Amino acid sequence: MSNSSNQPDYLSFRCPLTVEAADDSEKKMPRFRMVAYTGGVMRITGFPHPVVVDLEGLAIERQDIPVRLDHNPRQGVGHTQRVLVENGQVIAEGLVSRDTSWARDVAKSGVNGFPWQASIGAAVVDAEFVPNGQRITVNGRTFDGPLHVVRKAILKEISFVDSGADTATSARIAATNKESQTMDATAPATATESNAEQEVAQNNAAPEANAGNDAQSPKSESAQEATPQPSKTPATAPPPGTVNASASDNSGGGGDPVSDMRRRMAAETRRVEAIRKVCAGKHPDLEAKAIEEGWDESRTELHVLRASRPQVPAVASQPRNTSPQVFEAVAMMASGFPNSRIEGVYDEPILEAADKLRGVGIQEFCELASGQRLPRFRRDASGWLQAAFSTTSLPGILSNIANKMLLEGYNYVEDAWRNIAKIASVNDFKEHTRYRMTGSFQFQQVGPDGELKHGQLGEQTFRQKADTHGIMFALTRQMIINDDMGAFTDIPRQIGMGAAEAIADAVWGLWLSNPVQSDGKAFFHADHKNYLAGADTALTVDGLTDAEVTFGKQVKPNGKPLGIRASKLLVPTALKVPAEMLMKSVNLNETTTANKGKPNTNPHVGKFDVVSSVYLSNPSFTGASDKAWYLLADPNRLPAVEVAFLNGVDRPTVEKTDADFDRLGVMFRGYIDFGVKEQDHRGALKMKGEA
Repeated sequence: MSNSSNQPDYLSFRCPLTVEAADDSEKKMPRFRMVAYTGGVMRITGFPHPVVVDLEGLAIERQDIPVRLDHNPRQGVGHTQRVLVENGQVIAEGLVSRDTSWARDVAKSGVNGFPWQASIGAAVVDAEFVPNGQRITVNGRTFDGPLHVVRKAILKEISFVDSGADTATSARIAATNKESQTMDATAPATATESNAEQEVAQNNAAPEANAGNDAQSPKSESAQEATPQPSKTPATAPPPGTVNASASDNSGGGGDPVSDMRRRMAAETRRVEAIRKVCAGKHPDLEAKAIEEGWDESRTELHVLRASRPQVPAVASQPRNTSPQVFEAVAMMASGFPNSRIEGVYDEPILEAADKLRGVGIQEFCELASGQRLPRFRRDASGWLQAAFSTTSLPGILSNIANKMLLEGYNYVEDAWRNIAKIASVNDFKEHTRYRMTGSFQFQQVGPDGELKHGQLGEQTFRQKADTHGIMFALTRQMIINDDMGAFTDIPRQIGMGAAEAIADAVWGLWLSNPVQSDGKAFFHADHKNYLAGADTALTVDGLTDAEVTFGKQVKPNGKPLGIRASKLLVPTALKVPAEMLMKSVNLNETTTANKGKPNTNPHVGKFDVVSSVYLSNPSFTGASDKAWYLLADPNRLPAVEVAFLNGVDRPTVEKTDADFDRLGVMFRGYIDFGVKEQDHRGALKMKGEA
């Protein structure tokens, strides 16, 4: 095939068909007609994307194509007389020409209205893959990629199948990798069934009348069908395609009503005995129905034969939902996601399909997600990996799962820094300069001449630079052998937590380190008018009042008031409750003698947004304290610290990459690009909270 990906080289298409009853007067053989393919898109197992067969490249090398039952060459049914491409469809017509039990089953069942389907097998010679985003015209219609176009194929055989048909669907699809596998896909008859079919052949009425048909039959037809057996019952089987309207024997009745009645009673007794013999006590419901509805022995044999035949595998008749979202939901279930959260992400049909796969191991998961049978991993680990990841579906599904798990872990970690830092974007890894205008733009009175005065421009500069932070993780050989789906989903979750911790460490590490500025002084410094120390800086009503007054004294470089009020109250965990009480309590409960007689109304209620972080008091950071607290301006108006992400992507990214030569597994990498830098010291005030 032209496409290097692992795709089937044999197809079978299933579609509705009709069987016409034989004309008893002319002893014609039953005929069939089918529409095999309409030239549109098909979903075929084994192909990772939809499939279109180019009708111009479909070779019909012969008109008398063999017709079989369930793709089994030993179960001959007949042959085609005409196969052609007409009006954009593959049309097939032919005869039920074989004189076998399977042919009689097909013919009589079709006459009785049984909804047979056809499965047409074709050998794929050449196929083309159309990638996503491209269009192609095939069979006079335009299709969008990704899809596979079978450019050349050879029609090999047609089979009757007894799976249930969807009358609203023009074709039913199936596919296998080899024609021999198509034959083997139908389970062989058991010993009991073979004996039953042999008995049916032996019990059939007269010897086959048309011995010439056997000369045209495939050589693989069984000997018991090629050699007629003597009849065991007086009844004679009708030719294929005919149905006995009555089982009574009215010959030689003369005009004696009593004799006629006796003959009819005898015939009915023989009919019932024959039905019971065929059913042999194994099909009581079928036996009762045959007696009640007046079936003859031959019709009963056909129904017993059909009831004894193994059913078509469920995967062929009832396709399971195997969309990528199903496998993502399965992985989320394996990772311990709460059901309420999973239900909020996926629709009900997805959840129902995923629930049926709950608990699968990672090997079965990969086999189902790749849509093909994989080698056994313990025997052929390299072959398993190559087969699994040569498809376009499995790597994408695993990458999506890793992304979801990584993001889940990323959101686990505290992100209080988002409330006090400005979130910015950079487009490369170079150092960027931030400019903030500092001139005066105060409106001035216009003089009699009408001239407007120019505002004075100045600027302050601040630096910013993004760097890459990331780590590798893998679907390892040990995970695959242990068949542990939960282990794979837990690793990217841990990586996501690591990414969030990296940003939090960078922000709070910079904040608590109190970095030195270009003027040689620390960021929080008395000369910057953004730092106060002493016992009276504790978080109280008076302390908060002093902080607000101090913050309001900040000025522009021209000496004018800054005019930006504080809006955030940042505290460590130990001060979270006192801070929230100060922001929510309308009245104060002052009990000291010094405070008696003062108004008990809280002047700061609802004034600031409380932000708390466990990092502020963590001893692993230099400068951490459980008493220090801060007032900050809105970071979007006057940022004290800025976090910049490359191209604005503020969450980790997962990519699949090839594993190292010495590592048997599949590698993924998670990374995030960001930078943290202090900005304007006037945007924050630190209160030490102690002497």
